[in-house]
Amino acid sequence: MFSDLIRRPVIVAPMAGGPTTTKLIAAAAQAGAVGFVPAGYKSAKAMRADIDTLTAVTSEPFGVNVFVPGAPADSRGVARYLDSIAADAAALGTEAGDASWDDDDWHAKIADLIACPVPIVSFTFGCPEPAIVADLRAAGSSVWVTVTDPAEAAAAVAAGATCLCVQGTEAAAHRGTFTNAPGGTAGVVELTSAIRAVASVPLVAAGGIMDAVGVTVALAAGAAAVQCGTAFLRCPESGAHPAYKAALADPRYRETAVTRAFSGRPARGLVNRFLRDHQDAPAAYPEINNATRPIRAAAAAAGDADRMSLWAGQGYRAATTRPAGEIIDMLCSSIFN
Repeated sequence: MFSDLIRRPVIVAPMAGGPTTTKLIAAAAQAGAVGFVPAGYKSAKAMRADIDTLTAVTSEPFGVNVFVPGAPADSRGVARYLDSIAADAAALGTEAGDASWDDDDWHAKIADLIACPVPIVSFTFGCPEPAIVADLRAAGSSVWVTVTDPAEAAAAVAAGATCLCVQGTEAAAHRGTFTNAPGGTAGVVELTSAIRAVASVPLVAAGGIMDAVGVTVALAAGAAAVQCGTAFLRCPESGAHPAYKAALADPRYRETAVTRAFSGRPARGLVNRFLRDHQDAPAAYPEINNATRPIRAAAAAAGDADRMSLWAGQGYRAATTRPAGEIIDMLCSSIFN
């Protein structure tokens, strides 16, 4: 079934919050790659609207990525963190948002995807229970789960996952670990090899892959395809904010780090002022994410990249402004066209 879905071994990552647009997914499909609708932070209705938009413009396979909800966090740690970010909010003329827990419309999304299936459904932040995996597969969807270590890989395969997205430490944005812990520390090639030794399902390697050499190395390590996000952040089809795109090429931003500062979950981004100032953020997702949303929005409106979440993988300097189709051609250039 995997080979029926993948014409070229490149997956465009489901970058939630704006970067992965339906235009980017459609461009990937036209170039023979596969993109994912990022359902995170959206209602089931908004998710379905994106699916409908894509099915109107392409008959090629695509997927939908869903966040698996966790448990509510300790409210005392959240309250202390809200006090620490008050000055940032005031500097932007806003206030922190409601640090509330929610399940990201989980049940409605699952019901929708079972009733009206898509070719692929992938999960991040955990693995759904086996009954949900079975229902999605019975509806005709391939079920993929993001993992960050062999133990998570084993749990996902046991639950019935048909493919694993293997996320190395180099990867941009949120770690796909099943908890709010940072997750495995292995690089994508090492982790792919380790999981290939214990799992027979297809693997998609993710983490800092920015060129054809990276693709070739990942495939040699046992991956059936690679997933790239940062490589597409600056392309015309990306919905990333202009200040975000500019920061990726700005010499002021010299490195990336994993932080909970913006969302309460570990995520890799460019080291900016907000990340440096708030290294004590608690493990509290989505509470912190909801609290910082007005700050991030006000920062984007003001073009203040030092208070925006600038998610980026370790290879971010190689991100180009070329169209998505050309980037896919480049990634596949040493394999086949």
